[in-house]
Formats: sequence, structure tokens, C-alpha cells
Amino acid sequence: MIRDENGKLAGYVYIDVDTAVRDLGSFVDDAKRAVASQLRMPAGHTMQWSGQYEAMERVRQRMLVVVPLTLFIVAFLIFLNTRSMPKTLLVLLAVPFSAVGAVWLLWALGYNISIGVWVGLIALLGLDAETGIFMLLYLDLAYDEMKPRSREELREAIYHGAVKRVRPKVMTVACAFFGLVPIMWSTGAGADVMKRIAAPMIGGLFTSFLMELLVYPAIYYRWKWRAEVRHAEGAALAAEEN
Repeated sequence: MIRDENGKLAGYVYIDVDTAVRDLGSFVDDAKRAVASQLRMPAGHTMQWSGQYEAMERVRQRMLVVVPLTLFIVAFLIFLNTRSMPKTLLVLLAVPFSAVGAVWLLWALGYNISIGVWVGLIALLGLDAETGIFMLLYLDLAYDEMKPRSREELREAIYHGAVKRVRPKVMTVACAFFGLVPIMWSTGAGADVMKRIAAPMIGGLFTSFLMELLVYPAIYYRWKWRAEVRHAEGAALAAEEN
């Protein structure tokens, strides 16, 4: 078969890369340096890296737009729901905590960064927003119900919203968690891609859930104390002195 590319005769060299051992991007980068140092192209000849690597580079360029855009849309939707910038930032705090769990699990499983992993990380942003909003909802309900005017009342309100309502939070996270775990035992065509999509979501859910139980209430406490309760407590003490 006579092959041509852009009107020139073309020859193909096929290379198989075990992506379970090494990611394709770093392999091609090393191969480019080795070829550039050891091969001098004759005049009129060109060389191009194609195949999966070329497709991966196109996806990487799109990711530079998709990931920031996704984060902006998630933040905008949270702001429309809460109508508060501090609450929006509080919910978005789950993103770095979930990234920790995602990276840990990917490292434990020996998965390299791939298109499937990036898709899983993008989907994880939505899960983080869902569970974060859920935790913030219970904290706000307890705060609005008790209307604390002192430090002790604020602690009691946060305790009621964070500790006494652990069951619905666990059920919400467990539904997503148990829906994703069976994918890790899947086999057959497409299983490798699906595992790399599910892995960051599973790891990220675990650490973000711990963050929401342990860190969210403390940050919420500091915010409410500085923003509202401290002033109310000071006004109450001033009224008693008068």
C-alpha cells in the first residue's frame, strides 16, 4: 500500500506503550529527546508523532479551557443557591481536600494521569459541591433555628447541625460511594477507562466527606462568630450594663 500525508509519501513506525507501567505523554517526551539527539532528518523529510498521543494532546488543550470553565460554573451555581460569597468559598474548600484523596488512590492503584482520570476529576467537582451544600444546609438550619447570641449557643447550634445529623450525610455519600465501587471490579472492553474515571471520584469522596465532618463545622464556627454572634453578644452585654 502506498501511503501519503499532505501530498508526501509517508512511512509509519508503530510503538505499543503499556500505559499501566508508564503514561504515554512522558514516554513520547523522552522519545522525542532521544530521536532529536540521535537522528538527523534528511532534507525534505518531516516527522510527526500521531496516534493516541496526538488525540491526547488535543484533549489536553481542551482541558485547559474545560477545567477552569467547569470550576467557574460550579462556583456560580453554588453562589446562586447560597447568595453568599463566604458560603460559596466554604463549599469550594472541599475541592482541594477531595483532590488529596483522589491523588492518594490513583497512586495506590498505580494509575497514571490520563483522559479518563481528568474526566473523573471533573465529575468529582460536582460531587463535592453536592455533599458540601448538604452539610452547609444542616448547619444553616440549626443556626437559624437556635439563633445563637453567645459563644456557647453557637457551639450548641453547630453541634446540633453537624453531629446529630450524621446519618443523612453518611447515607448521601454512601449512595454515590457504593454506586462507584463496583466499577473497580469490572472487566471487559472499556473497563480500564471506567476504572480510571471512578478511582478519583471514590478517593475524593472519602477525604472530602471527612473534611466536611471535621473541618467544615470549625470553619463555620469561626465565620459565624466573627461575622454575627460576637457583635450580638457584645450588644447584649452592653444592654445589661446599661
